[in-house]
Amino acid sequence: MAATTYFTSSFTIEPPYLFTKPSPLSLRHLAFSPKAFSFPSPCLSLRSQPRFSPLFASQPDTNPFFNEDFDKPREECGVFGVIGDPDAASLCYLGLQKLQHRGEEGAGIVTADPESNKLQAVTGLGLVTDVFASPESLKSLPGTMAIGHVRYSTSGATASLKNVQPFLASYRFGQLAVCHNGNLLNHDKLKMELESRGSIFNTSSDTEVILHLIAASTSRPLLSRIIEACESLEGAYSLLFLTSSKLYAVRDPFGFRPLVLGRRPNGAVVFASETCALDLVDAKYLREINPGEVAVVDLADMSLSSACLMPPKPRKACIFEHIYFALPNSIVFSQAVYASRLAFGRALAEESPVQADVVIPVPDSGFFAALGYSQASGIPFGQGLLRSHYVGRTFIQPEQHIRDLSVRLKLSPVGGVLKGKSVVVVDDSIVRGTTSSKIVRLLRDAGAREVHMRIASPPVVGSCYYGVDTPSEGELISNRMDTAGVCRQIGSDTLAFLSLSKLHNLLGEEAPTFCDACFSKNYPIPPRKYEKVVEEVDEESLMEV
Repeated sequence: MAATTYFTSSFTIEPPYLFTKPSPLSLRHLAFSPKAFSFPSPCLSLRSQPRFSPLFASQPDTNPFFNEDFDKPREECGVFGVIGDPDAASLCYLGLQKLQHRGEEGAGIVTADPESNKLQAVTGLGLVTDVFASPESLKSLPGTMAIGHVRYSTSGATASLKNVQPFLASYRFGQLAVCHNGNLLNHDKLKMELESRGSIFNTSSDTEVILHLIAASTSRPLLSRIIEACESLEGAYSLLFLTSSKLYAVRDPFGFRPLVLGRRPNGAVVFASETCALDLVDAKYLREINPGEVAVVDLADMSLSSACLMPPKPRKACIFEHIYFALPNSIVFSQAVYASRLAFGRALAEESPVQADVVIPVPDSGFFAALGYSQASGIPFGQGLLRSHYVGRTFIQPEQHIRDLSVRLKLSPVGGVLKGKSVVVVDDSIVRGTTSSKIVRLLRDAGAREVHMRIASPPVVGSCYYGVDTPSEGELISNRMDTAGVCRQIGSDTLAFLSLSKLHNLLGEEAPTFCDACFSKNYPIPPRKYEKVVEEVDEESLMEV
């Protein structure tokens, strides 16, 4: 068993300043209903439009440490929260395990114990089961409230323990914990402004900016400070905040990242990035947290109330949640993921038919699209590739012929399905093309007579600026060459993508409410760079330092 790496963390925010700008909240104070489980819908008409930040600097295939997983876009995080259950920490642990696909670099849980009025945190690097391998780790987290987080890094150093969430901070009004799914486009600008007023940052994560904004706010109560802080944010954020008595759930006005609400049979309220985590802990899915909504659950009477963060925006939900990120048994943006992927596969068969003997998926994300392709085309479905789920990140030797074998660690061909056959291979996307070329060679080596690649999404031609780890545009194979060129590059007999127009037709009236910038370069908020502020420091002050 691997050694457990976890620690209990917190940091203190003690800004020697206050923002003097009057809070807009003072002009529109929000009152909240104490009625238990009444779900007002002040934001039902809100739609989204995200804006985000740093790109994932992917490693080229020539890098000796190249990892096959980097050939896919990576979801940045998953969040889970529960309030009103005596087994809060254990439920959070289970929920995070179900969301493990959304982040594998680190995990953490913060609990609140109303008896001691204290918050406790355990965070660590690695998978959820690694961080909480010791029974003592969960026993150190008492209380009936918990929030948890699994992480891939988008903003902040990769695999840095100090950046693992939730963050637990102490400030002048007590303790506050936060976890964040998303990315802030104006993180650097806000951080410079805060530092110029005296803030000292403990991490390189954009999430810490939110804590400093709350600490600097003059509004009361905490809900008002949270709303005022969010008014300064640009980008995508689904947030969970925890105090000793309340749990807050916040979603950005553009609704880019998912966040759902459920309730257990004992009345406990649960928040999660996907409904699959609700199912695991026996929580009934109630609804999404609406774009631009802040929902508050009070432990004292288990009342839930909500209000709007900001004026309505046109929603721009991430279409890649349905193409690749979310588990197929989840409901995301009020739509069943498996049904979307079946529809994408059927449409792909209608647009790009081919004579073949068998349809196989690239496991696991291509499964339902391949099933849809098989149903629409009448070509039998088969499992020509088996995926090993026990292979982690490995050191790949520099020699090319050794690196070419790396794909076999995770994907094993089934000769009986492939030998002498014309094969349709269905995958969810092609990003850099390195893995696709290895799969084509693998199938040919296993005896496939023909290999026809079919991709259940349009060509990825643009980098995501909204919180998803993607390579730079120069590394996106479909940005550099047309479909025929990509086909030659990966070595398949034919290649076809689902067209963007067909994708829009499948989404119907909802099409304008999804962000497809990675396919169209039609960015909801144009990417921009903030100018760095260089402070003038006189020589005398430097001498004092």
